[in-house]
Amino acid sequence: MNKKLTIVDILKMKEAGEKITMLTAYDASFASLLDDAGIDMLLVGDSLGMVLLGYDSTVPVTMNEMIHHSKAVKKGVRRSLLVGDMPFMSYQSSIREAILNAGRFLKEAGCDAVKLEGGLEVCDTVHALVKAGIPVVGHIGLTPQTASQLGGYKLQGKDVESARKLVDAALGLECAGAFSLVLECVPDKVAEAITQSIAIPTIGIGAGPACDGQVLVSHDLVGMFEKFIPSFVKTYVNLAPQIRKAVETYRDEVKSSSFPDADHSFATQLEVKDILEKKQ
Repeated sequence: MNKKLTIVDILKMKEAGEKITMLTAYDASFASLLDDAGIDMLLVGDSLGMVLLGYDSTVPVTMNEMIHHSKAVKKGVRRSLLVGDMPFMSYQSSIREAILNAGRFLKEAGCDAVKLEGGLEVCDTVHALVKAGIPVVGHIGLTPQTASQLGGYKLQGKDVESARKLVDAALGLECAGAFSLVLECVPDKVAEAITQSIAIPTIGIGAGPACDGQVLVSHDLVGMFEKFIPSFVKTYVNLAPQIRKAVETYRDEVKSSSFPDADHSFATQLEVKDILEKKQ
């Protein structure tokens, strides 16, 4: 369980029919918990903009914010393959800028790979990144950074024509050198067709059970993000009410002077009057 996973290991999982697990992480302590639990891939997702930083979308997230959190996550990782999410406008303006920004994830943050959104339009960029020695995870279907162009956060590939475009995009990204592919919010049969069409692993989120692996935002999984919950998310434990209750109890105990009590204080033989008594 403690052996550091590599891209070769992830590829072998698909060959062996072993499902791949991926979750998001944004700090060292959370990353350590996920890593210890045996999660195969950790994604420092640009979802941190909404989950941690309070943005309304992922669009405002900057490279510096992503590097900051990726460096923190790296400190909690021993086994998992670590992937940094390239934020909006960090790879779209030029291939040179894409290489420089992607390189920061590896060089400064210690990530094993980067993820970027897009289909055929980013294949040249993916090819250049791979050629530069930067492993890439692709991302098609619902791409949150450009959700406004897709009509919002909606299911993609609902008809034959759009489904075939997704298959073509997957094939193009594989040919460009991506070693795995996130499929977000696409019908299960479309995801199954893509999974059967390419040799690299597919990681689904709202894409059904036929994908080679699954990814969720960890704060959704443990019920710590309450603004909205996508229909495809399974909440395994609802921590937000428990955390809120614990904090309320703490508040009440401090207000009533019942915390800290003797069990949570350091006793001494000194008396207050002796401490306050002035030297003669």
